[in-house]
Amino acid sequence: MKKHLLAIATGLALCVNAQAGSSERFSLSMELIGQYRTGIFDEGAAEIVAHDAENQRIFVMNASAAKVDVLDINDPEMPTKIDEIDVSALGGGVNSVAIHDGIVAVAVEADNKQDPGKVAFYNANGNGFGYLNDVTVGALPDMVTFTPNGDYVLVANEGEPSDDYTIDPEGSVSIIDVRHGVANATFKTADFNKYDGKEDELRAKGIRIFGPGASASQDFEPEYITVSGNSRLAWVALQENNAIAVVDIRKSKVVGLKPLGTKNHSLPGNAFDASNKDGMINIANWPNQGFYMPDAISSYRFDDKTYIVTANEGDSRDYGGFSEEARVKDLVLDPTAFPNAAELQLDENLGRLKTTTVNGDTDGDGDYDVIYSYGARSFSIWSAKGKRVYDSGSDFEVITAALLPADFNSTNDENNSFDNRSDDKGPEPEGVALGRIGKRTIAFVGLERIGGIMAYDITNPYKVRYLSYINNRNFTVDVQLLDESTNPEVGDLGPEGLAFIAAGDSPTGEPLLVVGNEVSGTTSIFEIDVEESDEDEHKRHRKHHDDHDD
Repeated sequence: MKKHLLAIATGLALCVNAQAGSSERFSLSMELIGQYRTGIFDEGAAEIVAHDAENQRIFVMNASAAKVDVLDINDPEMPTKIDEIDVSALGGGVNSVAIHDGIVAVAVEADNKQDPGKVAFYNANGNGFGYLNDVTVGALPDMVTFTPNGDYVLVANEGEPSDDYTIDPEGSVSIIDVRHGVANATFKTADFNKYDGKEDELRAKGIRIFGPGASASQDFEPEYITVSGNSRLAWVALQENNAIAVVDIRKSKVVGLKPLGTKNHSLPGNAFDASNKDGMINIANWPNQGFYMPDAISSYRFDDKTYIVTANEGDSRDYGGFSEEARVKDLVLDPTAFPNAAELQLDENLGRLKTTTVNGDTDGDGDYDVIYSYGARSFSIWSAKGKRVYDSGSDFEVITAALLPADFNSTNDENNSFDNRSDDKGPEPEGVALGRIGKRTIAFVGLERIGGIMAYDITNPYKVRYLSYINNRNFTVDVQLLDESTNPEVGDLGPEGLAFIAAGDSPTGEPLLVVGNEVSGTTSIFEIDVEESDEDEHKRHRKHHDDHDD
């Protein structure tokens, strides 16, 4: 019988309620109020979500059908599919959707993913969602977004290689000018060509460039974009490269690259569970470095400065023609750096941890001086210049271990999978959405594997506070029925895209969070409830009294 033992490193916070802090002045909880189910299991039937506040509709990327499903959420307790946008005639699949001022933008990959893709535009108002125009962009357009002022549409062209790695398109960011309407849209490309020939210099700064025979522009794979509030700058996650690119939108140029460095898992607060073969929860410090490798990113302002928020998922290159993946037990470790190598490489220690063969041999002598892992199992906040100012450390594993010990680090397509993902990327934070509630900025982070949403108060990036965690997954049922559709009793599996709806844009007048779940094929709506403590009320009354006395 599997033993669900719990061993957590000394110094970690064990009490989740204590982290939330009943004495704190602000609390937040989330409640599931509505769910739309496609009944399609593990086919990406609900991924990226976008909200249309004018018509109270949710546009949901349905990769399984090369469509965008349109849900009516005027009654968010009963989201209803009212239409769909079929993009199959334009290419091989849909990767992202965004909406602004009555226009829907959809990123569509080509039938051959290494060929140029498209961004297609549709009318969001009324019925029918008529096609307006499309623009040819780079290879594998992965994420699309409007600038806040609506003047431009940006798309991250990932440029992913073919499986045999014989074709590796350049990564880029397409900047589509829609100031004169989408019918007259023009575009320019922010490419990485100026970095070609400077690969060694970039590697020395900590940027990963390692595809076989790839130039910098081929190796960079833009994943996700966030845009400054004034619509002038964009920050672009280069996930596999463990870096962020800075783009000047008006000039359509990449103006900077920010290496993200690594997370030292030997330090207090940075512990994690490294093995899926020890039959227990063992959140401990280990002598390895974690690449941050963010997937989704977002940004906000504090004290007149911009900060970038990253969900540090991690991602390796693992193709038929090239793979960087290995397990620690298969490496030859440097005897000076790792005098206890034999013990470390046991399956119950670091032996099962997935690592890379392209980094770590720092002196070129054929053995590995540093052990790296994929992702930081956390979310981070960075200055606009690329300096990390906050990381959630071990929180995600500590919190889920305390609340869901029997299902810790489960995978997302199978129940009874305790500890399954510990050797890989753990809870795998993937999606992030930021919401403004009153004067506070809240970060919502989706955990792709075990599931659920973490909420943090990040108003001050130097004083971040954990608020709450919700996971409506039912771990006691089979995830599939006999007809291979999703079991409606299972809840949500594999949260991917998150969209925050402010109270002023909400059909209920309360802030909401919409989550697309790629494995369960569900789109779920959570109502957000916030409370301020009596202490706050007391202080406000006291201030009013003092002001009156003055």
